[in-house]
Amino acid sequence: MSSTAEVAADRPAPTAGAWLHGVVRDADPAALAAIAGMDGAPVRAVSASGLVAVVSTAPLDEYGEQPLRRNLEDLAWLERAARAHHGVVEALARRGPVVPARLATVHTDDERVAGSLAACRGELVATLDRLTGRGEWGVKGFLVPGAARTSAEPVGAGGVGTAYLRRRRAQLTAREEGQQAASAAADTVHAALCELAVAGRRHAPQDRRLSGASTPMVLNGAYLVDLAALPGFTDLVAALGSRHPEIRLELTGPWPAYSFVTERPEPAHTVREPW
Repeated sequence: MSSTAEVAADRPAPTAGAWLHGVVRDADPAALAAIAGMDGAPVRAVSASGLVAVVSTAPLDEYGEQPLRRNLEDLAWLERAARAHHGVVEALARRGPVVPARLATVHTDDERVAGSLAACRGELVATLDRLTGRGEWGVKGFLVPGAARTSAEPVGAGGVGTAYLRRRRAQLTAREEGQQAASAAADTVHAALCELAVAGRRHAPQDRRLSGASTPMVLNGAYLVDLAALPGFTDLVAALGSRHPEIRLELTGPWPAYSFVTERPEPAHTVREPW
């Protein structure tokens, strides 16, 4: 009688795994055939426990644990992978609620994908229920220089040097007061939007090199909004922008609900159970 070790040794090592994009309740095969995955081939479905994991076939010589660690250090490779992954998640989100997987979630085979669906079914179903009929919207706020009321420049006697120092001090004071006013406005805007949204989350402001804006970002908010409440939410963003000229508000979305999916600790690269 063969031992478990002997059976495992006789089984050929897998050459391709499954890059997980996200989990949905169901998926139309024709729709999946039109969505390009990691290497341009169509994504496919792995069904188990009444759920569907949407995956790309991932050759393990590129997406296995050790190759993946190396590739994640290659910024050009990482950018291509991120674009392909997020493109799939966005395509799924346009068709209904999706629990998006973290970038670089790779299972060694479909059996492990199915096992994760079974193990995390309760959490996944609850998340899909929570996201149904809702979308994630982003609101970014950028400081508007000179829009906030600042202290008047003091007038006094003195020479050229004294006058220069006085002007310079007034400029620094005005800048500081403007930043404080913008920060306070961002707090007020976020609180108001959270009252209308189902949930809200405030992310760290993006660096100007990433945001592409010429002024600092003071608000980087994400909001889960009922579709029925969306007109009121967009009206509120516009009203808050008029009410707080210290910041320029920018509404973006809808996005896949990355900000409202429960996160768990995970290994840095290849992941077995991403939820």
